[in-house]
Amino acid sequence: MPESVSVAVPVLDGGPLFRELLAAVRAQRIEAEVEIVVVDSGSSDDSVTAARAHGARVEEIPRAAFSHGATRNRLMELAGGDVVAFLTQDALPAGEDWLAALVGGFALADDVALVGGPQRARQEASSMVRRELDRFFARFGDAPRVDRGVRGLGPETFFSSANGAVARWAWERVPFRAVGYAEDHFLAADMLRAGLAKAYVPEAAVVHSHEYAGLGWLRRAFDEFSALHDVHGLREPLSPRFIAARVRNDVAAERAALARDGVGGRELDAATVAALRYHAQRALGRSLGTNADRLPGPLRARLSLEGR
Repeated sequence: MPESVSVAVPVLDGGPLFRELLAAVRAQRIEAEVEIVVVDSGSSDDSVTAARAHGARVEEIPRAAFSHGATRNRLMELAGGDVVAFLTQDALPAGEDWLAALVGGFALADDVALVGGPQRARQEASSMVRRELDRFFARFGDAPRVDRGVRGLGPETFFSSANGAVARWAWERVPFRAVGYAEDHFLAADMLRAGLAKAYVPEAAVVHSHEYAGLGWLRRAFDEFSALHDVHGLREPLSPRFIAARVRNDVAAERAALARDGVGGRELDAATVAALRYHAQRALGRSLGTNADRLPGPLRARLSLEGR
């Protein structure tokens, strides 16, 4: 166990969830000195006051100065810990042993540079979001694991700054890229290519999920999958037949899962409509995202939830 651990969070109008996060971090059971470091990019709510009330070290920057990669490098510079655990402002530790489990992943091997844990859906999350998160993290297995080398997409290369820790010695060799998005994907790929290892600890879970209105799911998927194209070269067909087949299969799987859970009748019909909206947007967003470099710039900006 390192002598000192920092928990780093970039914040913009974090609201009640950020205050919950601060309290949850302070409640962690770990045999190490823990500091909280926050970079606030122009909050109009009480995020800065709340952070300081919990003893956090806070740096305030203009909103225009925020960048996912550069701001996390700044958090690393501000932090004093040998290990820096990153959260997003709405990712809540699932228990009081989250931080100890996450930091414990560095003991799995001497060359471990990054440690991540799973993300669980919020209690109020839709069944589609819950199943997608559960399916994704089930692929990592039930035991801690160490991965080396870039061998494609999947658990071997996945790392998220919503729930991931970085060893300072490794960051000094391989920092975050100063990019506007997908800084965590780039960091994992860069560290793995540098010969360093990445660990996963299933006990180090956070509660973190989103719901979107309108075309929000399409735009979210566009950003996620354009990032996977940028980092790993992923490209999927942008054809109506391919997208329709994906939607048909995903909705059928959702209906089957709902039926197994005892959902039927009108409730099943309503859930199917919601699943159709969700999976249609996700399927179109991922095909558009992996082909974002072939789209006109103004269209890319309109499709992106992040305004990329």
